[in-house]
Amino acid sequence: MHGMGTGVFEIALPFKGDAFRVVCAVQLAGDIKTPKREVDLIKDRLKRLKEMVQ
Repeated sequence: MHGMGTGVFEIALPFKGDAFRVVCAVQLAGDIKTPKREVDLIKDRLKRLKEMVQ
């Protein structure tokens, strides 16, 4: 994303024609612990996404 500063990332995926699904992520300083169940959920969804786009 332009103009938002360093550490901001945007992921845009085509969805149904000319629509897009967009996810914005922000990298924060310091130690922030993500619960294991959330990390596992992210890994599972990423795995399924990779399988869908192959």
